[in-house]
Amino acid sequence: MSPSYVRLMARYNTWQNASVYAACEALSDAQRKEDRGAFFGSIHATLNHILWADQIWLMRFDAAPPPAKRSLADGLSLFDNWDALSAERRRFDKVIETWADSVEPSVLEGDMTWVSGATGREMTRSKSLIVAHIFNHETHHRGQVSALLTGFGLKTGITDLPFVPDDRLAEIEV
Repeated sequence: MSPSYVRLMARYNTWQNASVYAACEALSDAQRKEDRGAFFGSIHATLNHILWADQIWLMRFDAAPPPAKRSLADGLSLFDNWDALSAERRRFDKVIETWADSVEPSVLEGDMTWVSGATGREMTRSKSLIVAHIFNHETHHRGQVSALLTGFGLKTGITDLPFVPDDRLAEIEV
């Protein structure tokens, strides 16, 4: 795990979130909120969960304040309004990139201990594992959203990491 990896993944994250949210714009609010049988039910709830989890993890790295809703279940309704959710996603992607740009090797060293909302107990894991998880978590749930969008006949476009646009990579060492 290196700071350049964190910066790469932050840029990939922003690029992919923009693609997913752009595809979601073609849907009605009712379609985005329709329970489609996904893990969190709807596209809207899944996107809320991704944002909420990002906010929780960056809070644990002292890079963001706590989200407005603190529990995993409440995180599914972080934003009811699509425009507010979209705006906060764009804003928070900048927060993630700013944090990633400031990451020094020392940030990735050692362990983090927290009380997990998912397990209900105290957990300790390496900070580098947690950073990898932040981006893997996003990718996992965006994949679910992508499948739901496909069910509506929509596509998010290319998602492969090697195809991050060159202008997004120019300022980092990869």
